[in-house]
Amino acid sequence: MTMPENPDRRTGRQEPDPAPEAPGLAGLAEGYASKAGLHRTDDGRIDVLKSAGGYQGIAESILPGLVFLITFTATGALTPSLIAALGAAAVFTVVRLVQRRPLTQALAGIVGVGISAWFANSTGKAEDFYLPGFLTNAAYIVAMVISIAVRWPLAGLLFGFIRNEGLEWRRNPARVRAYRLGTWIIVGVLALRLLVQVPLYLMGPDGLAALATTRLIMGAPLYILGVWLAWLVTRPAAVAVVQPSKPSPSGD
Repeated sequence: MTMPENPDRRTGRQEPDPAPEAPGLAGLAEGYASKAGLHRTDDGRIDVLKSAGGYQGIAESILPGLVFLITFTATGALTPSLIAALGAAAVFTVVRLVQRRPLTQALAGIVGVGISAWFANSTGKAEDFYLPGFLTNAAYIVAMVISIAVRWPLAGLLFGFIRNEGLEWRRNPARVRAYRLGTWIIVGVLALRLLVQVPLYLMGPDGLAALATTRLIMGAPLYILGVWLAWLVTRPAAVAVVQPSKPSPSGD
C-alpha cells in the first residue's frame, strides 16, 4: 500500500503527506484536569467555587467532621460520634441520588469518613479521626514536589488545560517557572495545614476542639484561596497589540 502523495510546487516532485499526529499529551492533561475537578467559566477563567465542588461539595467536606465534633463534645462518647459522622456523609450520598448527580464526590467523602472512623475506633482516640487527613495531605505534598523536580509542575497540568495552553507552556521557560511557583503556593497551603494541625493532634483530647476547628477553616476555604493565588501568579504576560500607524495627510 503506497502513501498518498502531494506534488511539491517548487520541484514538481511527489512528496508524501505528513503523517497524522498521534494523540497529544495535551489531551491527557485535559483529561487529568477534568478528573481533578477543575472547571472554567465561559470567559476562560478558573471557576474556583465550582472546582471546590460548589456549595454542596464544600458542605459535604465540612459537615461530617463538624457533626463528629458536636456529637463528641455533647456526649463524650466516641462510637455515637463516629456513627453520626458516617450518617451525615451518607445523607449527602442519598441527596445526590435524588438529584441524579454524579456520586463520585459523595462516595469519596463517605469512604474518607469511613476510613477516619475506622482509625479512631481502632485506637479508641477521638483525635485519630483526623489522622488519615494528615497522611493524604502529606502524600499530595510529596507528589507536587516531585512534579516540580521533574519539570512537570502540577499547576501547569491543571491550569494549562483551562487556559487552552495544553502542554505548550513546557516549551517556554518563563511559563515553566510560573507554574512551578504556582505549584509551590499550593504546596505551601498543604504544608501550613500540617504545621498548624499536627501539634494540636499531638496534644490529644486537650487539642481536639482546636484541631477540629482549624480543620474546618483550613479545609475548603484555604484550598480555594490557595488555588486562586496560584491562578493569579501563573497568568501569562499580557501581549501588547501594536496598532498600525495611519498615513499622514501629506502622504509622507
